[in-house]
Formats: sequence, C-alpha cells, structure tokens
Amino acid sequence: MENQIFQDLKGLHLSGMAECWQNLQETRKHQEIVLQDGLAMLIQAEHDQRAANKTARLIKNARFRYDASIEQVLFDPAKGRDQGRIMQLASCEYIKQGASVLITGPAGVGKSYLSTALGYQACLSGYRVRYFNMNKLLEAMQMSRIETKAAKFFDRMAEVDLLIIEDFGMKILDGQQLLDFMELIEDRHARKSTIITSQLPVKNWYDILAKNTTVADAVLDRLAKTAHRIELSGDSMRK
Repeated sequence: MENQIFQDLKGLHLSGMAECWQNLQETRKHQEIVLQDGLAMLIQAEHDQRAANKTARLIKNARFRYDASIEQVLFDPAKGRDQGRIMQLASCEYIKQGASVLITGPAGVGKSYLSTALGYQACLSGYRVRYFNMNKLLEAMQMSRIETKAAKFFDRMAEVDLLIIEDFGMKILDGQQLLDFMELIEDRHARKSTIITSQLPVKNWYDILAKNTTVADAVLDRLAKTAHRIELSGDSMRK
C-alpha cells in the first residue's frame, strides 16, 4: 500500500509529495505523524519542489553565459560596487517599476558578472530573464526578419521581465539594425526592465547610433532618462 501511494503520487506528477512520502517511509516517521501534520508536510514539499523547478526553468531559459551570484560580488564603493546600491537592485524593485540599469566601465572590471548576478537574482524572484551579447542580439533580430518572424520575435522580447544586453557600443548601429534596436527599446520602455553593459560611458552612446539624430534621441531618452547607473572602475579583475 505504501509503495502504491508513492507510485500514485508520481503518476499524478506530484513529485514533491512522492519524494516526501518516500522519506517519511524510509525514516518510519509516517507512522508517528497525525494525518493533518502529514498532509501539511506533503503539500509543503510539493510547493517547494514546484518552486525549485520553476527557478531552474527560468535560469535555463535565460541562457546566461556563466554562473554568478550577488553573494559573490566583491563590494568596493571606491570602484563603483556600492553594497547598498547593488543590494537595492537585488531586491528587484526596479523590475516592478520597469526601470533600466546601465553598467559602464573598462574591460574586466566586473560589468558582465554584476549584470549576470542581477539576472540570477531576478530568476530566483520568479522573473523571466533573457541574456544576449549585443552582436548575438543583432543577429537574432536580423534572422527574425529573414525568416519573416520579426513580429513574433519582438513580441516575445517585449514580454521578458528583464532583458540583459552585454557589450553595447562595440559597433555603430545604422539602417535596419538601428530601427530594430529602437523598436526593441520602445516596446519595453516603462513596462519591462533592461540591463545594458558597455565599455563606453553613457555620454558617448549617442556616437554609436549612427547619424540618425531622431532615432538616437529617442533611444537614449528611453534608456537613460530614468535608469539606474553604475560606473565601475579599477584594474581588470581577469588578471
């Protein structure tokens, strides 16, 4: 009978309950627990299992390049890594507000690590995250147009709670690339959050948006006006 209960729970896709029931059997505790307490334990185990599965799916779908966590960030206010400010972002309040985060600084100072750590924290809080290198994002947008799936691609990106774009500013955007990037930012403005990292200071971003001043003004207004800015400095941590 006890094994049948385990099999029935598995068959109903209640893996958390099944594992908890198996543990209770192995420790013989199921004979000591009253029905109400045992049922509460099984329900809590199922809840915990589903929460863990959801977090795992969110992290997998984000497609991060590497692991990172807020706990491992090396705080140093003198180099732009202020603990209070970063922990405030780790609360994910900026995501609720649909605000952007712009992280700038020279190569190797921890921009990507910090953005990824904030991305992982967002996943742990139940938010949908998507991570892109800027060149990969441009390729994805171009491919969506070649395959006549642009509308679907932009709709999907518009619904991501947190979009992380790494290495912005490595190339000048013009033509369709600039228009696509504008559409991406416009769809997310004041609705969903975007983290952008760049080696260029924000004041120089205007120069990489080609010579289309109208589009450049629109993009920067939506990105920088109400964004949280973090300017990192110091020697390369990759050494």
